[in-house]
Amino acid sequence: MVKGEMDDIKSFLSGGAGGVANVLAGHPFDTLKVRLQTSNQYKGLADCFRQTVAKEGFFGLYKGMTSPLLGVTPMFALSFWSYDVGQRLVYSLTPNRKTKELSMLEFAIAGGFSAIPTTIVTTPMERVKVVLQTQDQAPPGQKRYKGMFDAGRGMYAEGGLASLYRGTVATLARDIPGSAAYFVGYEFFYRLLRKEGESLSVGAVLFAGGMAGVCMWSIAIPPDVIKSRIQAAPAGTYKGFLDAGAKIIAQEGIGGIFKGLGPALLRAFPANAAGFLGRAASLEIMHQLW
Repeated sequence: MVKGEMDDIKSFLSGGAGGVANVLAGHPFDTLKVRLQTSNQYKGLADCFRQTVAKEGFFGLYKGMTSPLLGVTPMFALSFWSYDVGQRLVYSLTPNRKTKELSMLEFAIAGGFSAIPTTIVTTPMERVKVVLQTQDQAPPGQKRYKGMFDAGRGMYAEGGLASLYRGTVATLARDIPGSAAYFVGYEFFYRLLRKEGESLSVGAVLFAGGMAGVCMWSIAIPPDVIKSRIQAAPAGTYKGFLDAGAKIIAQEGIGGIFKGLGPALLRAFPANAAGFLGRAASLEIMHQLW
């Protein structure tokens, strides 16, 4: 192995570092997004923020963070590793290519591919997170969990792995096109801003990372709303992804599947700017070490 070259270990570890940075910067916005998506008791983003802080204090915005902090680290690690694998697959399928530079379409294919293995971690992590974020607005008498591990145990006892993996189809419907847009957004803006010969441009990484998040969430909100509803609702409420979408639209109009767009976009830029910077900085350190 040549010092400074990319490998699977660096890809995996740097993705995990990016995941930690992403969660720390973005979780309060995620809590507001999920609450707006799963309840009609708020007039909007500002009202949701006001009610949450008034009832639960500022740290109410960080409820359920243990689950994504533990889950997003391997999720981001898997995502970035899978993205690198996806790029290698593109190269292997195009042996007679004229340039080593991938096109934006090829970046999109690699990005979409990255969502498939990542779903193994994403779905149960988000199922636990959504339930913890929304249980305080559930009717009295409904079971309350004390934390991530209690919730995971309770869901497994209730319905086995099927309960933990509720919302898998919706997660894939969100993340395959979303990840394609995510990585294309990053590659496009980073190449646009980076100066020729520069090894690491912090400004370019931050802006491109932030825009990657904006690109993803600009198209991912409808399946994300459906996923949140399926994962927060009692078992049997919806027959599946299409049934949930149809019921939301029938009851709330087309605007129902765009709930949470504001906090998602507000979260997207700082969280993903931090995530990509965390990944880039950790890669620089690892390149120095081996």
